[in-house]
Amino acid sequence: MRSFRGGLLIGLAVAVLVAALAVTYEMYDTRTLKRTVRRGEVLCGVNAGLPGFSIPDDKGNWTGFDVDFCRAVAAAIFDDPKKAKFVPLDANERFKELQSRKVDILSRNTTWSMAREQNYDLYFPAVAYYDGQGFMVPRSRKLETALDLNGSKVCVQDSTTNALNLADYFRANNMKYEEIKFPKLDDVLKAYDSGKCDTFTADVSQLYALRLVLTKPNDHDILPDMISKEPLAPVVRQRDDDWMMIVKWTLYAMINAEELGVTSKNIDEALKSKKPDVMRLVGNEGTYGQDLGLAKDWAARIIRHVGNYGEVYERNIGSESKLKIPRGMNQLWNAGGIQYAPPIR
Repeated sequence: MRSFRGGLLIGLAVAVLVAALAVTYEMYDTRTLKRTVRRGEVLCGVNAGLPGFSIPDDKGNWTGFDVDFCRAVAAAIFDDPKKAKFVPLDANERFKELQSRKVDILSRNTTWSMAREQNYDLYFPAVAYYDGQGFMVPRSRKLETALDLNGSKVCVQDSTTNALNLADYFRANNMKYEEIKFPKLDDVLKAYDSGKCDTFTADVSQLYALRLVLTKPNDHDILPDMISKEPLAPVVRQRDDDWMMIVKWTLYAMINAEELGVTSKNIDEALKSKKPDVMRLVGNEGTYGQDLGLAKDWAARIIRHVGNYGEVYERNIGSESKLKIPRGMNQLWNAGGIQYAPPIR
């Protein structure tokens, strides 16, 4: 009898220990880089279809600003941007899928906020795109500012900061509105395009992108107002510092490369440079890549395969794209914007 009870107690103790270890693994898993290398690809959660940022063609080939950032991470690790695999995620499932390790990183027009870091145990390594929430309206309404929107029917995506900012803005300005919200962005867009609402609110970058797919794009205006701060950033799980550092410094390498004038076209010349800051960037001085767990030429790989920050911006959403979104705040700090990367040194 004592032997039975002793065995039962030992069994219970083992079960409790296993459960505790499972919880610890769930909260403190620090092996994303090892799993990624073993798997041979980076799993990247992206928007299911946002022109300029992440969108597949009819053959399943993805393009966009957010897509290129994932390719940059893959280039840094594998020297091959094709090692990025894209997983389309809706706004209401993105954080859950990252937590459950369905993806290694979110690069999906996601706003960095305090609550999201705290409530979801996530980390936003650095701001990839400074944005703000705005409004799109039919040109026939002849509105000039967001303060003219009193009494509007506003379409907005649920489970986003846009819905919260919308309520704050109208309340702060003592205006009335009717909120029409849907869980999926496609449904929000269809409702606006069909006339179920007379105003569409989202991040300004989204509005530029989505206007392209309306039935009559030229019949709609994007108002000049920005009613919020929307720092859009890649997202990773907390307590995985090695992986967070790689994601963070991938972006910073791209920004620093633009500042130093290093591009995908002149990267081979940059490898011969004797300028100290360029030598550190391309891996000819210091052990910065090795300290990240990568090759010494990790940043040169990014620039060769994907380009610097400015190249990625212009071809996807800037002057070389259909969106033609002005750089604005996303200009480098020395060109009138606020994009700024810590030095590699």
